[in-house]
Amino acid sequence: MTTDTSRTHTGRPDDEPPLFGPGSQFHAFFDDPRWALAIIRATVLEAAHPQIGAALADNSTFVAHPWRRLRNTLLSMRRMYSGDPAVREREAARLNRLHARMSGEDSRGRPYDAMDRATRAWVVATLFESAVTMCRLSGQPLDQDTMERMYAEYRAYLAALDGDAGELPESLQDFWGYFDRVVEDELENTEAARIILYRLFDHLPAPALLDGAPTLWAAGRAVVGPLLGAITVASLPEPYRRRAGLPEMPGTETLMRGAYLAAGLTRFLPRGWLDAENIIELLTLSPGGDDPRARTATVLRDRMKRASALLRLISPLGGAHGPGPVSGSAHEGRGPAEEFFHQVLDQTGDGHLDWPDLAAMARELSTRLDLEEPEESRLYDAFAAWWRELQDALDTDGDGRVSAAEYSAAVPSLAGPALIRVAEVLFDATDKDGNGTIDADEYRALFRTAFHRDPATTDSAYGRSAFVGDFVSFMSGGRTSSPYDPLFTDA
Repeated sequence: MTTDTSRTHTGRPDDEPPLFGPGSQFHAFFDDPRWALAIIRATVLEAAHPQIGAALADNSTFVAHPWRRLRNTLLSMRRMYSGDPAVREREAARLNRLHARMSGEDSRGRPYDAMDRATRAWVVATLFESAVTMCRLSGQPLDQDTMERMYAEYRAYLAALDGDAGELPESLQDFWGYFDRVVEDELENTEAARIILYRLFDHLPAPALLDGAPTLWAAGRAVVGPLLGAITVASLPEPYRRRAGLPEMPGTETLMRGAYLAAGLTRFLPRGWLDAENIIELLTLSPGGDDPRARTATVLRDRMKRASALLRLISPLGGAHGPGPVSGSAHEGRGPAEEFFHQVLDQTGDGHLDWPDLAAMARELSTRLDLEEPEESRLYDAFAAWWRELQDALDTDGDGRVSAAEYSAAVPSLAGPALIRVAEVLFDATDKDGNGTIDADEYRALFRTAFHRDPATTDSAYGRSAFVGDFVSFMSGGRTSSPYDPLFTDA
C-alpha cells in the first residue's frame, strides 16, 4: 500500500495556496480599496434577505454606530481568516454565541433566527459573489482557477462556523444557479436594505477623528453619500433591482464602473500604504487618549477644524451639525437626560430602549474584552436583569419598551441593584488576573480608544468600589461628561 504525499491533511496539494491566512485569496483582497465597495454591495444583498433584514433591523447597531460596527467586523474577519486554527475556532464559537441570541419575528410576523444555516450560507455567498463582481467591474476579472480556489476558501469559512459547508453548493458551477435562484425567489426590498441604500450614507456620523469638523463632514457627506448609494444600486443584480423597484439614474452604470476602476488603480501604491485595520483604527481614534497615535490624531483633527472653519466662511451651511441618527429626530431642544438616552442607551438608533439595545452593550463589551464562556453569559445575564428592572420601573404604557419621555421622567430609577450587578460583573471580566484591581493593560482592553486617562500617570490600580461607582454613575445618567462616554457612544 502506497501513501500519497502530494497532499496535506486538508486534502489540498502542497503547492496550492492555503485556504486561510497569508497566501489565501481573501488575505490578498483584505486591504484592497475595492473591497470597501464590495462589502457595501454584499451587505445590501444580505439585508435584502427577509431573515437577515429583520435581524439587522431588530438587533444591529449599524445605524447608530456604523464605524464601531465596521471596526468589529474587520477584527472578526481577520480572526476567521487567521492561519492559526485555534484563533479561528475561538472566533467561530464567539460568533455562534452571538447569533444564537438573535431571533424573533419581522414586521409581517415571520420568524427569523440568526442561526438558520441556509441564511448564514447566504451571507457567505454574498461576500464571495461580490468579490468576484468587484474584480470584473474593475477590469480585472478572475480566471477560473482563482475563482475555484477562492470559492473553496469561502466554503471553508462557512464550515468553520457551521461544522460543514453543506448549505452552499459543492461546485462553483452549481453556485451560480443557487445564487440566481435566491436573488430571484427570496430577496425583498426590506427596510434594512432601504436604510443602507438611501439613509445610512446621508446620515453617517463622523468618525472620532473628524468629530470636531461637523461642517466639513456634512459637506463631504452630502456629496459622497448619494454617490455611494447610486454606485451600489447600479452594481446590484438586475433581477433584484427590478423586483425591488430600485431606480437607476442615467449615467450611474458609468459612474459605478469608474469608481471600481479608480479603486483598482490603488494597487500601484507602495505596499503597506493601505492597511484597512490601521485606517479604521486611526479614524476611530479619540484625540487625547492614551494610544501612542493620539498625538497624530490630534494634529489631524486640528487641521480638519481649520478646514471646516474655512468652509463655513466660504459657503455657510445650515444645520452644521448635520442630521441626527436615522430615526430622524433632531438634537436641538434635548435636555441632558434625553441626550444621554439617544447617545448611550438607544444603541440600535430606533428611538426606543429595549432589550436589543442592552444586548448590543453586552456584545460590545464582550468583543472588547474577548470574553469566552462562562464570563460572556454572566455579562449578558446581568444586562438582562437590568433590562427587566428598567422595564418594570420605566415602561409606564406597557408597550414592552422605554421611550425617551418615559426615561427622562424617571432618570433616578436607573441606579438600582441590577445596574450595580452589571458593574460588578464587568469589573470581574476586566480584571483578568483576578487581583482585585484593573491595571494599565486591563484598562486599555476595556477602554481602548475610549479611555482618556493615561494609566501611567496614576497608581495604575482601579479598585472595585471606584470602578462600580463610576460605571453606575455614568450608566444612570448621573454624569453628562465622563471618560466613559465613548465606551458606548463611539460612532
